Amino acid sequence: MSHLARAVELAERGRGTTHPNPVVGAVVVSPAGEVVGEGWHERRGEPHGEVNALRAAGDRARGATLYVSMEPCAHHGTTPPCADAVVEAGIAKVVVGSRDPNPEAAGGVEHLQAAGVEVELVDSFEARRQNEAWRTWVSGRRPFVTYKVAATLDGRVTVPGARWVTGEESRRLVHALRASSDAVAVGMGTVRADAPRLDARDVPVLHQPRRLVFGRGPLPEGSELELRSGPLREELEALAAEGVQSLLLEGGPTLATAFFAEGLVDKVLLFVAPKISGEGPQMLGELAGPIALVRATARLVGDDVVIEAYVNEP
Repeated sequence: MSHLARAVELAERGRGTTHPNPVVGAVVVSPAGEVVGEGWHERRGEPHGEVNALRAAGDRARGATLYVSMEPCAHHGTTPPCADAVVEAGIAKVVVGSRDPNPEAAGGVEHLQAAGVEVELVDSFEARRQNEAWRTWVSGRRPFVTYKVAATLDGRVTVPGARWVTGEESRRLVHALRASSDAVAVGMGTVRADAPRLDARDVPVLHQPRRLVFGRGPLPEGSELELRSGPLREELEALAAEGVQSLLLEGGPTLATAFFAEGLVDKVLLFVAPKISGEGPQMLGELAGPIALVRATARLVGDDVVIEAYVNEP
């Protein structure tokens, strides 16, 4: 494993405890190639990953190389600028996994270079992907939207005579996705047809997501879902202002098509079942033109194939 990959791995240890801040990991390597310090951003308001790694290295940081998953911040927030700490520690070179898209904190690379520190910007997709929701939230002022859909080989989202399109393993993965999202959303058509709960069940959950319905009400009596009836973009901006960084879109074809038409989908998770339905609604309606997807990957989950691809790369 490369030192930068290790920094990304360490960053994950802060998942769930740094929110609303990003996860960041760092590794300090001596001129002889020995790892002399590791650290990660552990909790919101506490020292960032590179500061923890520098503290672990102590005097051995002088003349060393720092590998960090995200550009050291250059502003005074709840903690002092990490870029200053790097310079004061005597680090000779910094390998940066990704730029900081936050306009308030960016500029660490230039700060380090001005202080005479050598900087290598790798711009790692894995490092950017790690904070994809946060990156969209701070730069676009809206949540990162993932469209999740289960479909048959002929692109249908229902199977006659069956409640589920995909298998149990895929459904469990969807609950894990809900547990890791700030909000989950469907449209009114799905509410009327399926009365979904939209909560995360039978998986580890730190916080249940907000459960949203986009569309015109009223909601069925006794519904615990939250109705959002305004224009989609305005609703997403309002949700972002309320701290929602990630939105898992589980709606039917009508809502999904509306999100795509507005350019509000960032990632697609397509669960393909080894079935042919033969009838029923397609996964999307008509759009004004084709949409290119990038960074596509596929993996088996039970008997299903899950395809992940980006509309907007983080």
